[in-house]
Amino acid sequence: MRLLFAGTPEAALPSLRTLLDSRHEVVGVLTRADAPSGRGRKLRPSPVKALALEAGVPVLTPATLRDAAVQQQIRELAPDAAPVVAYGNLVPQAALDIPTHGWVNLHFSLLPAWRGAAPAQRAVLAGQRETGMSVFRLEKGLDTGDVITTARTTIGELETSGELLDRMAVSGASVLLQALDALEDGTATLTPQDGSLATHAAKLSTAEARIEWTLPAEEVSAHIRGMSPQPGAWTFFDGARAKILGLDEAPEHPRLPPGRIEATKRQVLVGTGTDVIALSTLAPAGKRPMRAADWARGAALAADAAFTQDDQDQMNEKDGVRA
Repeated sequence: MRLLFAGTPEAALPSLRTLLDSRHEVVGVLTRADAPSGRGRKLRPSPVKALALEAGVPVLTPATLRDAAVQQQIRELAPDAAPVVAYGNLVPQAALDIPTHGWVNLHFSLLPAWRGAAPAQRAVLAGQRETGMSVFRLEKGLDTGDVITTARTTIGELETSGELLDRMAVSGASVLLQALDALEDGTATLTPQDGSLATHAAKLSTAEARIEWTLPAEEVSAHIRGMSPQPGAWTFFDGARAKILGLDEAPEHPRLPPGRIEATKRQVLVGTGTDVIALSTLAPAGKRPMRAADWARGAALAADAAFTQDDQDQMNEKDGVRA
């Protein structure tokens, strides 16, 4: 088939590479416009655009697909299908109607679970031990189209949402290709979603990333892992924000008060509402991520050192106000 690939970030690259190497022909790529990046804020192409140009594939970077001229450009490419992986732009009905087999989206959840912008992150935040990928046909609603195929995957006990997404981006490429092959061969089965089972995967916010150390260890762990790498679960230490970005396996250890820090040579343990958790990666305010044990050695922790819910808690604790 003639394919118009739509995608933007790193997570879309495995799928584009797989399609470029497949029996299908990628006749064009849709991606977001160049964006400022780095300290110099220079305009840089999206990862998908960079790969497409390297492969000699025509690239379109329209601000909107509602433009009739853009829709005409798509018609001239005569795509049979438009596979989509994290494109990041709305596709109006007039554009949806152009490819013979429609727009086929790789989504990182088992639909109708976690429709929306952050499906992998929300699955981890919810404490799930399993999730998956769905390939479905785009329609007007938010991730509501008929499902062509799915594939399940487990979520590791210490796996962050970033690690999970990276892994599913790779394995999902073959799932997307299988769906496109089935559409071309006429063997695809399109299954309507049960909307009554739908859950929403809203974009993560910095405000909700704050860690509540009084919650059970399992919930604190899910929160930290689900928020990593972006926006990053955060807490206060010495009145400044610190991000907790990863965990290690916690040893058998007596409980600590919520937020209380106990550092060993190799691990940094923190108390929660139940058991301790072990930190692997931490980013102090204004600094790059580092091994938590390295941070603890440099921080010269006091015996009663603790992460707190907010900076006022830290100030009150120092002043002896807390009871």
